[in-house]
Amino acid sequence: MTTMKNLVKMMLMSILTAATMMSFTACSSDDEVLNEVNENLQLNKGHHAAAERTVLVYLAGKNNLSKLLQTNLEQMKVGSKHIGNNTLLVFVRRDIQGEKPWLARVSNGELTDSVSLDDMGVGTGNMQACNPELMEQVMRYAFSHYPAKEYGLVLGGHSTGWLIDQEPNITRAFGVDNGDGYAYSSKNKRWINVPTMARVLERVPHLKFIFADCCNFMCLETMYELRNVTDYIIGSPAEVPAEGAPYEQLIPALFERNTFCSSVIDIYYRTQNGELPLSAVKTSAIEQLASATRCALDLVQAKNGNGYADTQGLIHYGYSGSSIQFHQEYNLFYDAGDFFRTQLPESDYQQWKQALDETVIEKRFAKQWKTCMKWSYIYSDFEMTEEKYHGVSMYVPQDPNTEYGKYYAQNNEDVKQLKWYQSVEW
Repeated sequence: MTTMKNLVKMMLMSILTAATMMSFTACSSDDEVLNEVNENLQLNKGHHAAAERTVLVYLAGKNNLSKLLQTNLEQMKVGSKHIGNNTLLVFVRRDIQGEKPWLARVSNGELTDSVSLDDMGVGTGNMQACNPELMEQVMRYAFSHYPAKEYGLVLGGHSTGWLIDQEPNITRAFGVDNGDGYAYSSKNKRWINVPTMARVLERVPHLKFIFADCCNFMCLETMYELRNVTDYIIGSPAEVPAEGAPYEQLIPALFERNTFCSSVIDIYYRTQNGELPLSAVKTSAIEQLASATRCALDLVQAKNGNGYADTQGLIHYGYSGSSIQFHQEYNLFYDAGDFFRTQLPESDYQQWKQALDETVIEKRFAKQWKTCMKWSYIYSDFEMTEEKYHGVSMYVPQDPNTEYGKYYAQNNEDVKQLKWYQSVEW
């Protein structure tokens, strides 16, 4: 018996020794593999099982939208009861005394798993939602702790399209954050511009869609900048209501497999009684649209003798100027299709429009929309028709040598920083 026991012990020790030697050999020959394994083990510690889709609602509300966010949250709770094997997350930054930004899961009508920035290990002293470092770390945490087969992002807050402001700390165009302790001081306001946002999103998991619940987001400059980080972009080329989307109804639509674009648009459009122009863009087609636009602009420039195009009477979706006196020079978001419809011969326009129709896969027409400006004053210089509506806007450079052209001069320079402008070779 003793001899047999010793034999068994020797055999077990031999097997264990061999296994240990193999392990040491593997580690010493490929340290990077071991490091990657350790990182993955640490990353997945305490994580949830993979869902079909994880959607993060990113609410940048440290501004005059803050009081509306609680209603949004209550609506999300109701909507979360109907999302199946999916995960809904919400990041909240709002103007409540003593409240710091937080992230939570919205599940079965409740906010659960709420964590602060400290809990997330976000090592930044700047808690503004538009701080690119904070945005990236929040998204990394959210998508790593709640993995899924695919991901979606909702952007809630203010937006100024593609615009880039040159003042320090006021880089537009999404989610103005007024900063701590200086609620309405322009000195401490901060936006995140679209090129910076694109760089942030390039470093997180690829997105199935971005739903922009914010104003003037559906411009070709923004679409092109984000073309590599998401498959679809949904939103409006115009202003959206301050209270935002009807999340109670809309949340389940965000988790539909193949029909989410049309469902999100239909629900939002219906609840606004048809007074909100909306569209959805397929980003894989936008390179082809850029190529078609480059050819179309060659014809436009030849027609105008390389001068500035006439934009009188064109549909425009935004106005950035005095509410006391209207000046055309403040029109920054012209309907892209309406521009080419008036500038090109019919055959050339139709050729360009074919590329647009492959890019803009859904759109809903609105004769007018809710706006903080007086409609009859700011938007009375054009007629809004379904034929003229194309779902996306585009900046059209204008002559700076006019009475109010100095305002256009800066925009003419700023837009050159956008890849769309560079691609179409304006």
